[in-house]
Amino acid sequence: MNSSLVTLDWIVLGGYFLLLLGVALWVILQKNKTTEDYFLAGRNIGWFVVGASIFASNIGSEHVVGLAGAGASNKMPMLIYELHAWVVLMLGWVFLPFYQRAGVFTMPEFLEKRFSPSARWFLSIFSLLAYVLTKVSVTIYAGGIVIATLLGIDFMTGAVVTVVSTGIYTAIGGMKVVVYTETLQTVVLLVGAATLTFMGLDAVGGWSELKATVGKEYLDMWRPLDDPDFPWLPLFISSTIVGIWYWCTDQYIVQRTLTARNLTEGRRGTIWGGFFKVNACVFIPYSRYCRFST
Repeated sequence: MNSSLVTLDWIVLGGYFLLLLGVALWVILQKNKTTEDYFLAGRNIGWFVVGASIFASNIGSEHVVGLAGAGASNKMPMLIYELHAWVVLMLGWVFLPFYQRAGVFTMPEFLEKRFSPSARWFLSIFSLLAYVLTKVSVTIYAGGIVIATLLGIDFMTGAVVTVVSTGIYTAIGGMKVVVYTETLQTVVLLVGAATLTFMGLDAVGGWSELKATVGKEYLDMWRPLDDPDFPWLPLFISSTIVGIWYWCTDQYIVQRTLTARNLTEGRRGTIWGGFFKVNACVFIPYSRYCRFST
């Protein structure tokens, strides 16, 4: 795989990482003066950056590797979990006003103010264990695979590079460097996925040829109730519950909206992030399938 990378590929990769480093250094040199600056970027971020950060924080290596692979293996109904990004609008209009009025930095802190210190400790410990066992571990694993494949190195080295490269600038620069680098990554993700989709469709003969090849059932997200893998009603109910939890109460997403300079900017950011997410749901699975088919 490494031998397929030509000089132009290395130039593009090097340019991307240099640009990412430049953005990170620019933010870090501004320095964080208060706790609010470090954890919530001073609560002074506009809607465009808020929305882009929501999108990029959700789309990770586990999507590029896992979700795209699922889309290429007759598991298109799983896309419903991603299409539930519309639920992020509930965050802006229903949940965010409560979070902002409470003046909190984290979801455990909100539970403490709303209920008790015991509720804060429970959510903190539960969230930490859930992140380590589900999101962080999967992200590091998938990211390690991607980096190891691209650079021709072993998996452990790729995983370590993933952790160290993101951990250093995040720990030094705080939330502000995170939202700005995620905005840059949003552009790269959308342009890259869209380009790969159109190139893949062209390689397989276009959209009509793709549909004729895979068949109608392959692209059907709404399977019958007696479907052994993806009955539509249980899938819809479970994905809605998970969607409301993730998009409206998970610290990973909510923290991005708390960086907004006011409620209006936060709500606009949720609209922007949801728009990015729903469009990416189309590009990523299909781009992966087209690539597998060529």
